[in-house]
Amino acid sequence: PCYADDNTLPASVVAMVYYFTSRCGKYTLYMGKDKYENEELIAYGLPCDVWFHVDDLSSAHVYLRLVEGTPIGDIPEEVLLDCCSLVKANSIAGCKKSSVYVIYTYWKNLKKTADMVEGQVSYHRPQNVRRVLVEKNNPIVNALNKTKVWREPDLYMDKQEYERNIIENEKARRRAEAKSKRVEAEEAKRIRDAPILDKAFDGEKLPQRTEVADTFDDFF
Repeated sequence: PCYADDNTLPASVVAMVYYFTSRCGKYTLYMGKDKYENEELIAYGLPCDVWFHVDDLSSAHVYLRLVEGTPIGDIPEEVLLDCCSLVKANSIAGCKKSSVYVIYTYWKNLKKTADMVEGQVSYHRPQNVRRVLVEKNNPIVNALNKTKVWREPDLYMDKQEYERNIIENEKARRRAEAKSKRVEAEEAKRIRDAPILDKAFDGEKLPQRTEVADTFDDFF
């Protein structure tokens, strides 16, 4: 990565990344070109990303980008199978086996320490790591490979933009919430004050028609 003048924050982090589109067309899967790209993806993933890896074997790191706020348990079965099949196919040992176990968890659950080699991770909460058995499925892998696109995104800038959007969306949500509460308070006050106004009018007795007539007669 290139660093800014203060040598504390990177000005850009460009990595070689392969992108895939799920068979349903609604989700993006991506993985680094090699173990060095994996390091960048580990460092600059997003909270809405889900990480996949073949259990106990060397493999690519495959990520699934979810819509913000989507629970990991709500990943469609077809999409989950896409991710598991892709990560199995990109394991030197795993691709030769008829079946392997694949583990997956949120990117934010990944833990990286200085003593780890490239591509190695542990977990902040191991109990939140899921494990699933996946069979070899060449038709799925072939379908995904047809959507494969190679890009060189600036991971640092992408993450900065994501975080800015999160902040702006939260500000907009708070403004809308404050406005809603203000409108509710004004409506509640209007309802409270309405009986007082009605009572004020009830206390003023208007002249009866006969009284008006008598007064008119007395005038002449």
